[in-house]
Amino acid sequence: MSFSTILGAWIAAFLTLGIFSYLYKDNPFYKIAEHVFVGVSAAYWAATFYWTQIYPNLFGRLFAVDSPFASMYVIDKGHEYNGLYFFPLLLGIMMLLSVFKQINWMARWGIAYTVGIAAGLKAFGYLSSNVISQIKSTAVELFSGELSFFAMSGDSIFNNIVIFIGTISALMYFYFSREQSGAYGRFTRLGVYFLMISFGASFGFAVMGRISLLIGRFNDLILFSNPSYNYGTFWMLGLIIVVLGYWSFQNPERTEG
Repeated sequence: MSFSTILGAWIAAFLTLGIFSYLYKDNPFYKIAEHVFVGVSAAYWAATFYWTQIYPNLFGRLFAVDSPFASMYVIDKGHEYNGLYFFPLLLGIMMLLSVFKQINWMARWGIAYTVGIAAGLKAFGYLSSNVISQIKSTAVELFSGELSFFAMSGDSIFNNIVIFIGTISALMYFYFSREQSGAYGRFTRLGVYFLMISFGASFGFAVMGRISLLIGRFNDLILFSNPSYNYGTFWMLGLIIVVLGYWSFQNPERTEG
């Protein structure tokens, strides 16, 4: 196995165990792993966004084959020249000027335009994908001769009745112009149960995703503990334990009297 592969495995084991060291308490190993993760993630996102979005979609249109600047520089991404893309380029440059105190006010224009456009697109996308789609999903047939009465999955009369009652009761729970007491209160309490089931399912799905990531990290740690990786996991674990023990004795926790 090559030296670069073994070195990468040791670094991965060190960073993984550094994150796990937070279970003990906040320490320098955790801070190192945290800063490396944030920095690498930001750099990776910036590079990926530039080469997949800005370079082909912005510069690919400003320096297209049929652009007036074709004699100087050409980026052939299959786009036609469009001079209007100089405006987003100018706004992006203005946003970068925020690092200079004398002219950082110019960055507000680019930020304001970006926030406004993003808010408009997000509102339209959320309305289309969440609100309208949810309304369409709750518009079900309660009684139909073509549907079976009960089915474990898919459309059925029983499932449609549950969807209808759950939607109406959950919406009525958020109607605060009437006191939730009596029969009306019992019906809205049913909506609370539906909401609790929905939130619990969402939380369980999120936990399952995090557990799958945790299992992946444990699998890597087990893999890196093999002799082919020179017992990288054990060496990094021993290093972290020894250094944390020494660091704890040198920096004892002070109790306020």
